[in-house]
Amino acid sequence: MPAAETAQNRLARGLFAPLGPHYDRAAAVLSLGQDPRWRRFLVSRVAAGPRETVLDVATGTAAVAIELVRTCGCAVVGVDQSAEMLATARERLGLAALADRIQLVEARAEALPFDDAAFDHVTFTYLLRYVEDVPATMRELARVVRRGGTVAMLEFGVPPRVVPRAAWELYVRGGLPVAGVAFGGEWWRVGRFLRGSIIDLYRRYPLPALLRVWDESGIQDAQATRMSLGGGVVVSGTRR
Repeated sequence: MPAAETAQNRLARGLFAPLGPHYDRAAAVLSLGQDPRWRRFLVSRVAAGPRETVLDVATGTAAVAIELVRTCGCAVVGVDQSAEMLATARERLGLAALADRIQLVEARAEALPFDDAAFDHVTFTYLLRYVEDVPATMRELARVVRRGGTVAMLEFGVPPRVVPRAAWELYVRGGLPVAGVAFGGEWWRVGRFLRGSIIDLYRRYPLPALLRVWDESGIQDAQATRMSLGGGVVVSGTRR
């Protein structure tokens, strides 16, 4: 039975619905130029071949999906629960002449409309802060990957060392909301929301605990790489 929609689903959809046209540029600026680099590193963890298909969950404007096709030559199915973000993604695919390589599907990560082991690999970006049941979502993501396929994610992190953590706190408390004003009121709301959501995820699932969730979901040898002094985290493993 499909998982019921949650308050987090509605929050995320409402928060990001207006952001599509400016999302990639704003994400790059608000992450101090790091977001594109993190996404490229995420893609580098996926050894997809030209005849393989990758599922990209929380695809947003299809930035990772496009990078996957250009880097690996694979086909991609991009999934997102936001119709507005997918509309922006379709425009990008048309401009990039990649509509024949990337299929877009409106769906939630907690209830993917695909058969077991339907994909060779799975990627997801900035997803787990917006789901109510992280272990159940991880099991659902693992379900649709074939045995031996890669599962890889990008998420914001909390720097573990004192000095980077202090700088991070200063930026996300003050600099991020203020910088968001330059992109409009919606981005100011996102800037205010981000700090609490990042800290809450890592309070509930510090990195060792999150890696255990991956293992319990059927994803083995999960490895985490901290990016930009810990401001970003890429995790990848193999479907058992």
